[in-house]
Formats: sequence, C-alpha cells, structure tokens
Amino acid sequence: MKLEKYSFGTGDRFGQQGVAQLKAVRMAAERGVDIAIVWNKSHREHVIVGTSAADVRQEADAAVKGSRWEGGYHVDADHIGLDNVGQFVDHCDFFTIDVADYIGEKAADDDISAFVQANQQFTDSLKIEGLERAIRVSPDQLRSIAEKYLFAIKQAALIYDYIKAEKGIEPFITEVSLDETDAPQTPEELFFILAAVAAYRVPIQTIAPKFTGRFNKGVDFVGDVDRFNQEFNDDACVVNQAITSFGLPDNLKLSVHSGSDKFSIYPGIRSALERHGVGVHVKTAGTTWLEELIGLAEAGGDAFTLVKKIYRQAFGRYEELCAPYASVIDIDQAQLPSPDEVDLWGGIRFAKTLRHDQGCHDYDSNLRQLLHVAYKVAAEYGSVYLEAVNNNGEITGKNVTTNLFDRHLKPLFL
Repeated sequence: MKLEKYSFGTGDRFGQQGVAQLKAVRMAAERGVDIAIVWNKSHREHVIVGTSAADVRQEADAAVKGSRWEGGYHVDADHIGLDNVGQFVDHCDFFTIDVADYIGEKAADDDISAFVQANQQFTDSLKIEGLERAIRVSPDQLRSIAEKYLFAIKQAALIYDYIKAEKGIEPFITEVSLDETDAPQTPEELFFILAAVAAYRVPIQTIAPKFTGRFNKGVDFVGDVDRFNQEFNDDACVVNQAITSFGLPDNLKLSVHSGSDKFSIYPGIRSALERHGVGVHVKTAGTTWLEELIGLAEAGGDAFTLVKKIYRQAFGRYEELCAPYASVIDIDQAQLPSPDEVDLWGGIRFAKTLRHDQGCHDYDSNLRQLLHVAYKVAAEYGSVYLEAVNNNGEITGKNVTTNLFDRHLKPLFL
C-alpha cells in the first residue's frame, strides 16, 4: 500500500463529520489537487469518547461509500505503542508508531558499535543536496546520535514487526513519530535516524520529527516562523537524501503533527513542497469538534444552550481537563470569560469568539484552547450531544467543510 503524495489527517472526535470532511477534499480534487484523507484517532481519544478503532473504520467506509469518493483514504492508529496497538490492527491501514518516550534510552553497546561501523562512511563530510550548509559529523558525534536514538528506532521495529505478523499479507502504511519530545532533531540526527530505520527494515512512508516552536491545541503556531521554515526545508532535503542513501520507500515524506492549526507556517511548507517536489502529511486532530460547537452556537435555541452548558462545565473543570494537555496548551486562565458572561452572549457572538479567525475582534484563543481539550464534557452528554449535532447537520457540516478547505487545504495546496 502506497501513501499518496499529499495526505491530510483530519481527526473526528465524535465520528459525525466524515462526509463534510470528504467534501472539502473533493473540492480540492476538483481544483486539480489530489489529497488522501486520513481519519486519525488515538488510544487516549477513544478512551475519553468511548469509541473504538472499529467505529472510525465504519465512519470512514460509510462516508466514502455514501459520497462515492474514489480517491485515497486511510484509517490511522494514531500515536500507538506496543501496549495498545493490538486494538487497532484489524481496523487500520495506517500506523503512527510513537517512540518519543524512548528517545535517550541507550541501546546495547554492541548495537551502537555496529551502527557506527556501518555508517562511518558518512562521518567528517555529509553531503545533502539542497542544504545551505555543509554537515560534518565526527565518529564521536555519530556514536552520540546512536546512543540517543537507536533504541527508540529498535522499538519502532518491534512494533512494526508485530503489526506485520498480525496483518499477514494485508498491506499497511507505517509512520514513525518523534515529535512529542523536548528539542527538535538536527538534520544530521534525522539523517542517521533514517539510517537506523532502514537498518531495522521498517519501510516507513512518513516520519514526524520534532520542529521548533509550540503547536498548541487548536491555535496557530507559536514561535519563529523563519526558523521553522528552514527546519522543514532542511528536513525535506534530508528525507530525499535518505531515500537515495538507504533505499527507503521513494514516497517517504515529512509529517507535521499536533492538534494545532498551523496557518502561519503553511506558506513555508507549501514553498518547500514546490521547491523540492516532495509530499507532506499533515494532522489537525480535534479542530473538527470545535467546528461542531460553532455550528451549534449559530443554530441557536437548544443547541446553543447545550454549548453554553459545555463551556460552563469546562470552565469549572479547568484543571482536570487541561492537565493531560499541559505541554500543548497555553491558556491565560484569568482572561477566560466567565460562564455567567457567556450566558449573556448570542450564538453568533459565541461562534465568532471560538472560530479561528485572527482578524476578528471577538476571537479568543484562550476560550478556543479550553474547549479544544473539553471534548470529554461533550462525550459525557452522550446521545444528547450527538443528537444536537445530527439535528443541526447542515450548519455543523458547513462549518467543518469551510474550515478544512478554506483555512487548511487552500493555503497548503491550492
């Protein structure tokens, strides 16, 4: 199974927006850009919402069949490890193997020595086409990189081998994720990480390195945009070189993760794609559920009343909801509007406050981040929430489609 050149991980917390998401991808196809849609959902999200990988597969297949979609689509076991991959094997054809927790754990000395010996040809002078600077890696630096990353990649290989054994002849796509760690990987580190991937015979089609800056949930990239652009460009060059040097799949590409919106870095990504002729995989998990809330607010009546109830509970359960996401949110709690204040708002005002339109005076990134991580509250409403979404399907779906197409796909690809 070969992943398409451009792919977009949409996520869908409550599994109600598959058709609306597909509509946005179809709109891109009608304008000449083919993008594979990838429904991604992690183990943590399944636990909170009370769903399973089988539910995501059912949503994806039903949306594709109902929409008569003939393009690429996949179901991603998002950020899985050996302890939970089993529940995804039968239902997914895309596996994001997360090994960030193993970075820094040292492999066996014999493994490190063998890796250094196998790659000594790249020491001193490492020529990577497209990089503005020459890279020099001493034998000691190579050993240091191996000590930091080799064990993590070996864990990725163990998980890949497990999936392969369970799926048998059924094909699937493999991604390795290194993004949920503290510091970005340097180009030389990424090059030798890919060397290890090849050595352990993991046929990855995407790799998600750590980039500079913060990718906070639901809001724009926070950091030095120029530095990100340089990192993405350099990493794209490294990936192309690794394909040649190590015989990795020829469609190997970078993946940009997190539940954030990435509006300020989309131009730089697009520029690199055009410059190097490479593909990309992007994930925006979680933003679809915010578009549902926006639609319910605009619908008014009981739907908006439910939204205000969700906000009131989220405000009151701030610590509980935010704690698991502390590293990927940046909320000024003192600036959050009180539930009593929000109760006085109309639905249009609430929608403007939540919608990610930085040019709108009412937009509030604090409120948006809080509600992004508050999907647990909506999940506790169960059928009440789902019925509200379905009863207002036209307006919620319109928001989902518009957000995905206008704010993500267009600036990236069109």
